Amino acid sequence: MGEFVRVAGTADVKPGHGIVAEVQGKTLAVFNVDGTFHAIDNTCVHRGGPLGEGEVEGGVVSCPWHGWQFNVATGECVKNPSAKVAVYQVKVDGDEVKVLI
Repeated sequence: MGEFVRVAGTADVKPGHGIVAEVQGKTLAVFNVDGTFHAIDNTCVHRGGPLGEGEVEGGVVSCPWHGWQFNVATGECVKNPSAKVAVYQVKVDGDEVKVLI
């Protein structure tokens, strides 16, 4: 069974934005959608773009390289739901955002 590992402080991820976080050899995209935090794999399945650097709107992040869009809660590609990125369970512990690795 995995463990929850700190990836950011709650103040580090502004509402409506994302960040890139490195944890235990994984590169994650962590998002704050109206105070709810989500974590997905940072690498877009299309061409490897950094999802954590993309624009977030309504729970959907757009890859900054080619515009592919992913639901940050489910990891599903908006236009092709069979194309997914990994999703990680998140919990907030005080002022820390932790992800199950």
